[in-house]
Amino acid sequence: MKSSCRTRPSGRGAFTLPILLPAALLASCAEDVAPVWFEDVALEVGVDFRHVSGFETRYWFPEIMSGGVALGDFDGDADLDLYLVQGGDLQPGAAPVPTNRLYENVGDGEFRDATVDSGTGDIGYGMGCATGDYDGDGDLDLYVTNVGPNVLYRNDGNLRFTDVTAEAGVGDVGWGAGAAFLDYDGDGDLDLFLVNYIGWASSRELECPSSRGGRDYCNPNNYDTPARDVLYRNDGGGRFTEVSEAAGLHAAFGNGLGIAWGDVNGDGRVDVYVANDGMPNQLWMNVGGGRFEDRGLEAGCAVNMQGASEAGMGVAMIDIDDDGDLDLFMTHLRNETNTFYLNDRGLFTDRTPQTGLSGASIRFTGFGMGFADFDCDGTQDLYVANGRVGRWIPAFDPGNPYAEPDQVFRGLGGTRFEEVMPRGGTAAPVYRTSRGTAFGDIDQDGDIDVVVVDIDARVRILRNVIAPKGHWTMLRLLEGAGSDALGARVRVTAGGRTQWRTVQTAYSYLAANDPRVHFGLGPAARVDEVLVQWPDGTREVFGPLAADKHHVLQRGTGRER
Repeated sequence: MKSSCRTRPSGRGAFTLPILLPAALLASCAEDVAPVWFEDVALEVGVDFRHVSGFETRYWFPEIMSGGVALGDFDGDADLDLYLVQGGDLQPGAAPVPTNRLYENVGDGEFRDATVDSGTGDIGYGMGCATGDYDGDGDLDLYVTNVGPNVLYRNDGNLRFTDVTAEAGVGDVGWGAGAAFLDYDGDGDLDLFLVNYIGWASSRELECPSSRGGRDYCNPNNYDTPARDVLYRNDGGGRFTEVSEAAGLHAAFGNGLGIAWGDVNGDGRVDVYVANDGMPNQLWMNVGGGRFEDRGLEAGCAVNMQGASEAGMGVAMIDIDDDGDLDLFMTHLRNETNTFYLNDRGLFTDRTPQTGLSGASIRFTGFGMGFADFDCDGTQDLYVANGRVGRWIPAFDPGNPYAEPDQVFRGLGGTRFEEVMPRGGTAAPVYRTSRGTAFGDIDQDGDIDVVVVDIDARVRILRNVIAPKGHWTMLRLLEGAGSDALGARVRVTAGGRTQWRTVQTAYSYLAANDPRVHFGLGPAARVDEVLVQWPDGTREVFGPLAADKHHVLQRGTGRER
């Protein structure tokens, strides 16, 4: 039990306590003050984006789901720029609304609005985005998912983009949600996997009641229109071919929102996990020859331990226990808990109760999330962005019935976590309807910052301010002309301890993240060895490397393993 900062003298010690109390009181009060993990600095660094859902009491379903974000080095200067996906107004003939926005990082985490000059101000009703160098020229390209036609922006260098959707053949007209660039066929270029949500049109919108009376947003299963996901094969020359049916993706479909990918069974092929909202999730196992098979049920990660489908929103595929394989974590609707699946050679077990996350998450509806060692103690922590989809009781904010606090969980080692208070890791809880959430070192200081898009609110840029508990290293892995080596596996050994990461940008919800891999090293003052397994399976060793620095590892410059 924590000691109180309030005392009153009594009994025999009444005359001596005034002399002895001040130092004791100061120590006690210091113990009671919870450390602040994050501070919102959006306006301070020049980002004034405000999300617009178009809500006008119509309760059109897309209004409660949108708000994407990307962190990536779009201008090639080695720091993270910021792309923010706008909602809009779904009403035909509605007045113009603000566009998507691209902010250039001009140094030290300060930004300038480069939307107009860059040509990236899409006006569709936006959902999320994906990043990757699909044409292999060393520039980071951008794909934007919409309720309606999606958009592919080719990066032409110098922070100039061209809309090449039509010529590339990737303008799917469904309700796009998560998306990811990945090399599913192992030919060395990036293909594109698109997750679609449901078949929806304003002319077919439904009226659903609220538990608080009146109208509210519907459940996706009310529409009974689950959508098929889409796979585009990169044919080179800036063109893609839609191969979804040939790849086996028409064998299953659902209300898809989140996507994560990686090699879950160690066979050297890219597998894909899709988080479905209220339907079984899919684990698309790559069986070679350009084909996938859904093995979610037999692998143990389609439903939870009770055999129930959950409302899958955000998802991450990450090695939590540092055993060399990729585990799964998903955010869900309140009363379901967020869910953790432990990977054992391609077979998964729902281990949520053992993580300490069940009780803390059951009251909230999670969307964006990510694991990172925020305090550099050598153990990964967890950030979860929350926000309701229904006007449930009680309300955290009387002015916004969908608002909830975000949550930060401190890693305790292995797969155990404990929640940080106040909720969200800020000086006081912030109540918003949070959606897309991206992670990366925005100010280049060696720790991971967070960007959260909130519905009908100003974006939050959460600068990491927690006092570091150890050293760190951050690695950028490059191939060819300077493209990020998406899918590469990285093992860092420091101070007798081994940690694993994967180079990936596609995790969280409607987000693209920093492709660099970050390691908290705890007391280790240097990195003894870095083992890189490149996407084609080739291995190289680098190091020793100095701690507390950013490093670029170019393929072909290490030692063969």
